[in-house]
Amino acid sequence: MATQSTTRKSDNDKAIIRQRIGHGLMIAVLAILLVIFIWPFFMVLTNAFKSMSDITGEPLSIVGSHGFTLNNFTSAMRKMHFWRVFGNSALITVSATVLTVLVSAMAAYVIVRNPRWTASKLTFAAMVASMVIPFQVIMVPLVSVYGGYLGVLNSRLTLILMHVGFSVSLAVFMFHGAIKTNVPIELEEAAEIDGASKWRTFWTVVFPLLKPTAATVAIIDAMAFWNDYLLPSLVLTDKKIYTIPIATQVFYGTYSTDIGLVMAALLLAMLPILILYLALQRFIVAGVTAGAVKG
Repeated sequence: MATQSTTRKSDNDKAIIRQRIGHGLMIAVLAILLVIFIWPFFMVLTNAFKSMSDITGEPLSIVGSHGFTLNNFTSAMRKMHFWRVFGNSALITVSATVLTVLVSAMAAYVIVRNPRWTASKLTFAAMVASMVIPFQVIMVPLVSVYGGYLGVLNSRLTLILMHVGFSVSLAVFMFHGAIKTNVPIELEEAAEIDGASKWRTFWTVVFPLLKPTAATVAIIDAMAFWNDYLLPSLVLTDKKIYTIPIATQVFYGTYSTDIGLVMAALLLAMLPILILYLALQRFIVAGVTAGAVKG
C-alpha cells in the first residue's frame, strides 16, 4: 500500500511539473507574439517624437540624440488640416456606424420573427452569400456606375451609405443569432398583451437585450470605417471632405518622404479609435457570445 501511494504521488508530481512546463511555454509563446504584434506600434510611437535625422540614424532608439520633439505633430496637423479631416472622419464614422446598427437590428428582427416568409429566407441567404464577395471585385463597376452614370461620388452621404451597404450583411448575421437565441418570444407576447405595438415592442423590449451585440457591431464597424482608405479614396476627390487616412498621403512625396510627419500623422489617426476600442473592448466577448447559436 505504501508503494502504491508513493507511486501515485510521484505520478501526480510529474503531472504537475508537465502542467507547469506547458503553462510556462504557452506564456513564453504569447509573450513573443505580443512583442511581434506590438513592435510596429512601438516604432510609430517612439519615432513620432524624433527629428528626421534621429529617425534615419537611430530608428530603434527610444530617445534620439536631439531628444523629444513635438514639431512633427504641429507640422503634421497644419499640413494635413487635421481638425477638418478629423471632423470628416468622425461624421462619416459615427453616421455609418449608427445607421448600420439600427438598420441591421431591425432587419434581423423581421427575418427571425418571420421565418416562413420567402422574402426573409431570400434576404438572409443573399446577405450571407454577399459576405464572401471581396470588395476589390466590385470596386471598378461601383465607381463606374455611381460616378460615370449617376454622378453621386465625391459626397460624404454617398460614402456613408456605401459603408452601411457593405457592412450590413455581417451585422444582420450577428443580430440574427443574438435575437434567435437570447430574446424569448414570450417577452414580446407579454408586451403585445399589454397593448404595445410591434414598433414599441422592438425598441422597449427587444433592442435593450441586444446591447452587447450592438456594441460589438459598433466597435468592429467604427474601426473599419475610421481606418478605411480604399473606399474613401475611390469616392472622395475634394480635399475639403477628405478623411484622415486619405489626408496622410500628403506626406508621401515622389522623391522624398518626411518619416517624422508620417509617424506623427499615423499616431494622431489611430489614437481616437484606439481609445474607443480600449473603452468598449469588454463588450466584444459578450456580444460574440450573445450571437452564438446554442446546440
